[in-house]
Amino acid sequence: MGTVSSSQMLLGLGLGIIVLIFLSLKTKVHTFIALIIASIITGLVGGLPVVSVMKSITEGFGNTLRSTGIIIGLGVMMGIILEESGAAEQLAFTIIKKIGKNKEEWALGLTGYIVSIPVFADSALVILTPIAKALSKLTKKSVVGLGLALAFGLQLTHVFVPPTPGPLTVAGILGVDVGVMILSGILFTLPVYVIGIFYCKWVGKKLYLIPSDDPNKEFDRKEFREEYLQSIENIENLHKEKNLPSVNLSFAPIVIPLILILIQTVSKFIGLKEGLAFEVVSFIGHPIIALIIGTLISIYGLGNKMSRKEVNDAMSRAVQSTGMIMLITGAGGSLGKVVSDSGIGVALGELVIKIGIPGLLIPFVIAALMRIALGSATVALTTAATLTAPLLGQIGVNPVLVAMSTCAGGVAFSYFNDSGFWVFNGLYGLDDIKDQFWAKTMISFVGAGSTLALVLIAGIFIK
Repeated sequence: MGTVSSSQMLLGLGLGIIVLIFLSLKTKVHTFIALIIASIITGLVGGLPVVSVMKSITEGFGNTLRSTGIIIGLGVMMGIILEESGAAEQLAFTIIKKIGKNKEEWALGLTGYIVSIPVFADSALVILTPIAKALSKLTKKSVVGLGLALAFGLQLTHVFVPPTPGPLTVAGILGVDVGVMILSGILFTLPVYVIGIFYCKWVGKKLYLIPSDDPNKEFDRKEFREEYLQSIENIENLHKEKNLPSVNLSFAPIVIPLILILIQTVSKFIGLKEGLAFEVVSFIGHPIIALIIGTLISIYGLGNKMSRKEVNDAMSRAVQSTGMIMLITGAGGSLGKVVSDSGIGVALGELVIKIGIPGLLIPFVIAALMRIALGSATVALTTAATLTAPLLGQIGVNPVLVAMSTCAGGVAFSYFNDSGFWVFNGLYGLDDIKDQFWAKTMISFVGAGSTLALVLIAGIFIK
């Protein structure tokens, strides 16, 4: 590894991405296979021995699914019961009534913004997606626009607001008080949230997908027309004709797991580290256990009108739909692991520091390049903060603004080696690389660019 130049490492990453894009756009090769091929090229050209490349691919695949695979499977199982029992429709109607017609994106974005403070963003996306799908089916708004609003809200607080691990680590490395970090994260991201929701509304018209009534396919794609949209009165009339589960029972499978995970997070924050209470809270608040509880509530609460065979058939369909999501998500983890093990992330960071760009841009560029290279926002934030911390005295800028710039870079460029990118695409039926770019990748640019602009403006007045 010591004899491999930074240029060779960066060349490996560049070639890997080019091959991935070419295979996805111009050939019949499936994205899963394209990701594995890109990982191999990146590793070999980047200087890793053959044995190390294959080890990184298998480890990256396994590590990614170790943290997300069970959660995705349980979430989709719970979601299909919510859908087939009518609970998802009840949830969607309740939200429409409370928030009002034509505000669904705002409601979902705000839900994600709040939920992701205590809950891991990918887990929350899986848990809350049935609501987005049901809202789409009722209102005839694009499920992509609604789901993207949810994902954007989740991503903002996941990257900017402690106690999620990324911003919490940034605060510790840069010496920023956690309370100040929380307030600053909220202050800088609320205007960005507003900008992002307008983008999600636009994407919903560009990528117009609606949950299909055909059991053999998940979504129907059409050209958007205003007359497709359902009025609140029509939705209410349709709702009254159906025998749907109660509101409380419909919300229970989603809200109870979120509460359990929140309790675990709060217990860590207040310093609960031992004893029976700690063991119980750590167990029931683990995302896997919390989702098992939510799935069991959906089966025995919402599925009580379904036969055992109907429930088992629904579960089988859920397993089938999660298979490809897991393969692609795992392959994205493989690419990220190859890039990490080859040293490309470090090479990118060192290159930025050598170039000598303006102070507040340094942490942003490092974090953005780390996110491009490694896929993980948390790893990108940690690496960027670690590389920037020794420079604080030299660049002469406020540590809080450096922290915000770092987090802004961590939002940037959600793409091929980001597990959340593939989870979103799988859940919302986006299999064309152009559509994937306009959705999850572009909203990450909107978030990163908008926040950086606010940070640079604040830097004029705050020293």
